[in-house]
This record gives sequence, structure tokens and C-alpha cells, in this order.
Amino acid sequence: MKITLRQLQIFVAIAEHGSTTAAAEQIPLSQSATSAALAELELLLGTSLFDRIGKRLSLNETGRSLLEAARGTLNGVEEIERNFGMGEGRSLPAWIRLGASTTLGNYVMPERIAKLLRTEPLTQVQMRIGNTQEIINAVQRLDVDAGVIEGPCHADDLDVQPWGIDALVVVASPEHKLARDSQRCSIEALRSQRWLVREAGSGTRESVDNVLLPHLGGFSSSMQLGSTEAIKQAVGAGLGIACLSSCSVQDLLALGRLTVLTTELPPLERMLYCIAHRSKRFSASLTRLLEPMTSESMR
Repeated sequence: MKITLRQLQIFVAIAEHGSTTAAAEQIPLSQSATSAALAELELLLGTSLFDRIGKRLSLNETGRSLLEAARGTLNGVEEIERNFGMGEGRSLPAWIRLGASTTLGNYVMPERIAKLLRTEPLTQVQMRIGNTQEIINAVQRLDVDAGVIEGPCHADDLDVQPWGIDALVVVASPEHKLARDSQRCSIEALRSQRWLVREAGSGTRESVDNVLLPHLGGFSSSMQLGSTEAIKQAVGAGLGIACLSSCSVQDLLALGRLTVLTTELPPLERMLYCIAHRSKRFSASLTRLLEPMTSESMR
């Protein structure tokens, strides 16, 4: 049995209206027949096309990859079958919508996406970057398929899994007085500095508050900046010191514009998390993209 025009018509209707009941009213067809046609199409393709959140059907990354083709080629089923290799047992290429908090989106995920596309050149990846709370909100709304974040997630409706360990370092300009001191920076000396920090809602900010403030007891002076890049440049200009992800400062360390301070603090690190809606089913491509960071912890 091959794909039929009727199956594609029903698939598009469900995608546009969000349920088999609403799609059945538009076609028109009975709700049971509409559900059966969708089940047959998914069985034929060997993959689900929707995430089922209660009574709502929301296209997953594989379904989105089919939607545009289905809309434009309802009279060209043979072309769809040829493009997606139906007769050769191959799976549909995925269209992934990923959310990533700022540090991970800027410094970790681009390399992972490039690695995935070297083996899956037809896969499409769209990445939304925001602070941790923004990514949590996007996952809750199903605006993205999954997210990787730098701060804890307390949303009850999401599945939250540890994803890796991120080393944090205290950095300063090489010209800063603490950098010129040959001794370890004391807790008192660190506390007295101007600290450059991210905005509330940022995973970096929450991590710094959680791992640093218990040792310092507070900041004598602080300045809030809206991005890690802004903080790095400000530190390099001598505006203050900062606690940042090790991976985010490698470029300016290599250029000699930043230096890692030797301090009396214990090693600082934070947990990274992968989050998804509890009803979300990962495609094989999304699973490969979001394999947990084990030996590649960012140190």
C-alpha cells in the first residue's frame, strides 16, 4: 500500500486545525475515519507525525518536514514517495526546532548541529536562543521540540533530565590588580570587586548566585549586563570581574584579553539540563543531536 491523496489531505487538515475532530468537519469525514487515515499514514511512513498533548495534535519535527511537500504536491504522490525513499526503507528527514539558553546556543550547539548535518544533510534545524526562562516557556508552549538550558527548571509539566557538567571560571583583564597579584585571590578580595552579572532569568545568573554567593556572602558592587558577550568585553576592558562558563571565554583567553584568576574558591561547576514536554516523543535525529554530554563536559 502506498500513500494516497486522501491520506495527505487528511494529514494537512489535521495539521491546520489541531485535531481529528476539527479536520473531519472540514473534509468532511467522520472523526473515526479521519483518525484511521492518520494512523494508516503514520504506519506507512514508519513514524509519528504529531505530538499528542491531551486532545491536541501538534506537528512534530518529522511532520513539519512533510507538511510543505504535502500541501504542494497533493497531486504528486509519486514524487513524495521518491523524495522520501518510501520504497527503500529509509526514514523521513527531520525538521528540528531547538531551544537553547544563551551560552549553550552560542558556544556548544553550533558544533553539535554541524556534526549532525554531516551525517544527515537533509535534516533541518532551527535554533531559538534565549535565557533559561525564555527557553522553558518556549518548550511549554511547544514552540520548540526540546531545549537545553544552563539553570534549573522547576516547571511541573516538563521532563527535565541532567545533560552535562559545565565548569565555571572567574575571569578578569590581565591588567586587573587581582590578575597581577601572584598570590591566590582571597574571598575578601573577590567580595570587594565589581562583579559583572547577567539579568534575572538567565541560567548563568542563577548558577553564579547558587555556586558563588554562598562563598562570598554577597557582592560589594555589581553591574548587570544583558549577554555573556557584553560581560566578556566589559571584563576585558577592565570594568570588573565575572564568573562565566569556561567554554564561553576560550576565545578571549586565547587572545590574551582575559585571564582566569587563581582563587581560594573551590572548583565551581553547574549542571546543564535537557527539557521537553512530558508527552514529547524524540525522533532519532533529535535524540542524536541531544545526546548527553558525558566525557565532553565543558571544562
